[in-house]
Amino acid sequence: MELKRVVVTGLGALTPIGNNIQEYWDGLSTGKSGCAPITYYDAEKFKTKFACELKNFNVLDHFNRKEARKLDRFAQYALVASDEAINDAGIDLEKVDKFRVGVIWGAGIGGLETFQNEVINFAEGDGTPRFNPFFIPKMIADIAPGNISIKHGFMGPNYTTVSACASSANAMIDAMNYIRLGHCDIIVTGGSEAAVTQAGMGGFNAMHALSTRNDDPQAASRPFDATRDGFVLGEGAGALILEEYEHAKARGAHIYAEVIGGGMSSDAYHMTAPHPDGIGVERVMHNCLNDAGMSPEDVDHINTHGTSTPLGDVAELKAISKVFGDHAKNININSTKSMTGHLLGAAGAIEAIASILAMKHSLVPPTINHSVVDERIDPSFNLTLNKAQPKEINIAMSNTFGFGGHNACVLFKKMDA
Repeated sequence: MELKRVVVTGLGALTPIGNNIQEYWDGLSTGKSGCAPITYYDAEKFKTKFACELKNFNVLDHFNRKEARKLDRFAQYALVASDEAINDAGIDLEKVDKFRVGVIWGAGIGGLETFQNEVINFAEGDGTPRFNPFFIPKMIADIAPGNISIKHGFMGPNYTTVSACASSANAMIDAMNYIRLGHCDIIVTGGSEAAVTQAGMGGFNAMHALSTRNDDPQAASRPFDATRDGFVLGEGAGALILEEYEHAKARGAHIYAEVIGGGMSSDAYHMTAPHPDGIGVERVMHNCLNDAGMSPEDVDHINTHGTSTPLGDVAELKAISKVFGDHAKNININSTKSMTGHLLGAAGAIEAIASILAMKHSLVPPTINHSVVDERIDPSFNLTLNKAQPKEINIAMSNTFGFGGHNACVLFKKMDA
């Protein structure tokens, strides 16, 4: 059976550096940091007192009070970003076959704030089980795609992928394959996360995963820098409309890029640490290239997982060196987490969007906050340090990895005008 071609026809973003696609690109291209002191709660006693929160986001601009109370923040973010993507794609809800439109969404944690608050309220009570009737439906990770499909009447495949920080990349790969195999015409995919909470920050602090650069939070996310000391937690959502090529062409849709491959692998090594030699990461990039029928020399740009952890950044670049060899020095490599922080289950989606926009604008966003060279990193790599660089991009790769050793890689191709 011949596989269908899959293209991207709509984008939506809600990020710490911009609350829509245009604002997000403006932030990416100018090297804007989304990090600032935490405002959601009193963080004085926490080891890390900063995060990449959303800015100027008012839930009542998007939902009435009754609707908002039924939704955890991660689901609110999912609905806002997916609405933008659906509108951007110009989908006529009266004309599409809604049985052939699905929603496959990624979330690493889901409704953490809801869970935290309900448990705290119970613990502070007299033992009587008084829980909000929306506790469970607000908390469960699959409620985000559920709400998207309910709002728009989409009756195709509907579920959530959960693979920690690789969740939304896995969602995109699943969406691509459903369309490739002819099961769907359109799938709303992406991911959302809202873990900037006492439980989220406290938990990541306890495992020494977060930066504690409290004296200079804007510069705390510093991938590839020798002084990096952990990732910065972010929040938000990214949404992409994936569509079968002929279906998109028939309705005159604008096409951003073609999705030509996806790869997956496992480190099978450690709960949280990457394999020091990047074996699983090496394999996932090979798998992605093989799936797309591309050679390493075809790739122009890689948006790395690049979390700003001492072990992870080096392991990923080792793997890139092994996969791409001498061609690695010709690739513009970057980490947009230097600006957005780490959006966990939403990371793959917003970074795929960054890769697509880089291709569209022929401009690679920078890896900001770099000041001290790490001697363990090959100096021939172009890490796009501190300033965006013009680059004609025909093939872009986006890497995303998660606790548990989950690796996912997606490849995008520029469409001929």
